[in-house]
Amino acid sequence: MSATIDTTRQGRGTGQGEDLMRVVGQLRRSVRRRVRQDWPHAPLPETHLELLRLVHDRPGLRVQEAAGALRLAPNTVSTLVNRLVAAGLLERRRDRRDGRAARLHLTRAAVRRIAAWRDRRQALVAQAMATLAAADREAIAAALPALRRLADALERQA
Repeated sequence: MSATIDTTRQGRGTGQGEDLMRVVGQLRRSVRRRVRQDWPHAPLPETHLELLRLVHDRPGLRVQEAAGALRLAPNTVSTLVNRLVAAGLLERRRDRRDGRAARLHLTRAAVRRIAAWRDRRQALVAQAMATLAAADREAIAAALPALRRLADALERQA
């Protein structure tokens, strides 16, 4: 079975990259919309979510390190941190080695909120995947390593 992406939609060539981004965007929007249904919290902007995910993966990160990882200006990340601290989702803790520096950590509320979102998202995607033919589920699983390598290649180019 060969996996191809239609590059001639409506008679004009868009290229595989464009089709891939359309599908990925549609997946993200659909999942986000469905997960938000009956979600008790106001949605956070994507940059806030990116910072929370980063701190989740790298607790104790400094603002400067977060700015580098997110490829944002330090003052932009500082503003995001202030907003997330005010929302009760992030906290600054003094660095034990350098009392002038602060380390970023998720609050318990943020940890619970991230876990609840992840669980809802996983359940939603699992339910939708269960409606697909076995061949489609296998094709998606087989494509994941290549998609990870593509994401890594794009990160290295930045």
